[in-house]
Amino acid sequence: MIKKQLINPKGSEQIYQSMQFSQAIKYNNTIWISGQVGIDENFKVGKGIEEQTQMAFQNLEKVLNEAGSGMEDIIELVTYHTSMKEIGRFSKIKTKFIPKNYPAWTAVGVTELVLPDLLVEIRATAIGK
Repeated sequence: MIKKQLINPKGSEQIYQSMQFSQAIKYNNTIWISGQVGIDENFKVGKGIEEQTQMAFQNLEKVLNEAGSGMEDIIELVTYHTSMKEIGRFSKIKTKFIPKNYPAWTAVGVTELVLPDLLVEIRATAIGK
């Protein structure tokens, strides 16, 4: 019997305990990754859209690696932006992490995210190896 596997990389224990969610869930060969944002392990928020996007993709990559997968295995991205005017700068950073074989992508404009200084959040679905 296959059970769901909670994916919580080292450094995310505080998030799991205080906010009560896993960074990802792996079931069979599919990985559902919770929204990743531009913060580090000390909850320091990156400055500006480019730094936050870079940090969010690094966090996403860390979760995927913990699940035994990688960025090339993403099949869907959903991104949340507090300003759609920054989508070009976001896309420039995204292409550094996903340079080819692009996944399906939906970008959504929102009025705010979980922390007041956050500008972008990235959630993904990937296929495990």
